[in-house]
Amino acid sequence: MTGAPDLDLSADVLTLTRVLVDTPSVSGDERALADAVEAALRALGGLEVERVGDTVLARTNLGRDTRVVLAGHLDTVPIADNVPSRLEDGRLSGCGTSDMKSGDAVMLRLAGRFGVPGAEPAHDLTLVFYDNEEVESAKSGLGRVVRERRGWLYGDLAVLLEPTDGEIEAGCQGTLRAVLEVPGHRAHSARSWLGVNAIHGAAGILATLAGYLAREVEIDGCTYREGLNAVGIEGGVAGNVVPDLCRVTVNFRYAPDRDEDAAEAHVREVFAGAMDAGATLTVVDNAGGALPGLREPAAAAFVAAVGRPARAKLGWTDVARFAALGIPAVNYGPGDPTLAHTREEHVLVERLQPAEDALTAYLTGGSA
Repeated sequence: MTGAPDLDLSADVLTLTRVLVDTPSVSGDERALADAVEAALRALGGLEVERVGDTVLARTNLGRDTRVVLAGHLDTVPIADNVPSRLEDGRLSGCGTSDMKSGDAVMLRLAGRFGVPGAEPAHDLTLVFYDNEEVESAKSGLGRVVRERRGWLYGDLAVLLEPTDGEIEAGCQGTLRAVLEVPGHRAHSARSWLGVNAIHGAAGILATLAGYLAREVEIDGCTYREGLNAVGIEGGVAGNVVPDLCRVTVNFRYAPDRDEDAAEAHVREVFAGAMDAGATLTVVDNAGGALPGLREPAAAAFVAAVGRPARAKLGWTDVARFAALGIPAVNYGPGDPTLAHTREEHVLVERLQPAEDALTAYLTGGSA
C-alpha cells in the first residue's frame, strides 16, 4: 500500500474530498487510491469487502428486504495542472473534484455511518468503487465486476454518484459512433477532372447532418433530446492530389426507448442516400441507454427522499450496465457535469453536505 493515504471516514465530506483529489488516480493508475479505500472499508468491521483488480467492493449483510447499490469511479482524466486541490470562495478546485471524487467522498461518509457493527439502515447497502471509467469500455472496472462478480451488483436500486449538480438524473442516453467512407478516384490536382474528389463527395453527408431534426421523447416525465453530429472528418493525400477517400465519423446520442439495433437502423436510414451513392457505413461503437425506471418503488422512494423531481440524463453513464441487469438506476451527485474534464473543474462546497444528507435520509427510511 505504498503511497496510499490514510482515509478517516469520520472526517467531513469536504475533507475527504480533498484527500481523494490530492491522491492522483488517472485512469490506469488507481492502485494507491484503491488501496486506501479498501483499507478504510475493512477497518470499519461491519462490511464484507472484496477486491477485483483496482475495484473495491463492500456490502452489508443485515437481512434487509431491500438492497441499494452505490457506485462511483475512482479514476480521473489526465491532470491539467490542477492537483493539489485549492479551496477558495466556497469552491474546491482540482482534477476530479466534480467528476467524481466528491461523489466518492459522499459514498465513503455513508460507509462510515452504515458499515460499522450495530448500524441500522433501512436497506442493505453495497458500495462499488471502480477503476477505468474514463477510458474505453473494455477496460471498465465495473464491466469486469459484471463479468466476474455479478452477484455483487444485484439490488433494488442503484445510485451512481456521477456529477448532477445535486439533481436526480434518471436513466441515460445511448451512444453510437459510425464511420461513413466516401470513395473517390485519385488524380493530380492539376488535372482534377480526371479524378473524383472524395471530400467533395462527403458534402451530401454533411448537408444531411446540418438539416437533421433531433427527436425529443418524454419517458416517465423525463425529456430526452437526441442528437446526430459529425465529430470527425479525415481525407486528403497531399497538396497536389485529388483524394480518393474521405471518412466522416458521426455520433448518435439516442433516447433510451431505442435499443442498439433500432439506433443503428435509424442511422442507416438517415444516410441511405449517401450509401446508395456509394458510401459505406460501419458502426464502430454502440452502447445502449437506460430507461428512467422511476415507476419502480425503490426509485420513486429515492425521488421522494431527495425531494426534487428527476430529469433526463443527457449522456451515457454506467446506469446502463445496471439497467441491463434489470436494476433501476439513477445518477445523483454533488458535482457539476459541465465542469467535468476541464482545467477549471471544481465543486461548490455547499453542494457536498446536502448530497450526503439526502442519501442518509433515504438509507434510513426518512426524507431529506
